[in-house]
Amino acid sequence: MPTIQIEGREAVQAEEGTKLVLALEDGGVDILHRCGGNARCTTCAVEVVSGNAGEMSEAEATARSSKGVEDPSIRLSCQLHVHDDLTIKLIKTTASTGLDAGPRPQN
Repeated sequence: MPTIQIEGREAVQAEEGTKLVLALEDGGVDILHRCGGNARCTTCAVEVVSGNAGEMSEAEATARSSKGVEDPSIRLSCQLHVHDDLTIKLIKTTASTGLDAGPRPQN
């Protein structure tokens, strides 16, 4: 079972193949996902500090491009499926923005 180490927080475990955003939310992390995990808003973006985040989907690449995200270490947690251990840094949370998380993403 892959481990997601979150800078400044407790690590969470994820079933292999789980969307990162769901693993984080189920692990008690207040990650944003304002568009419901549909790769439109980029509020669920995280910085992948280490580990293999896998290939970027076309939907993720399109969303990143439309929002001007150029840094390859910034990934959308709603599009990233966990297969290996990762260390990430959260960018936006409910606590840091004052926003509600948004609708729960689908598997």
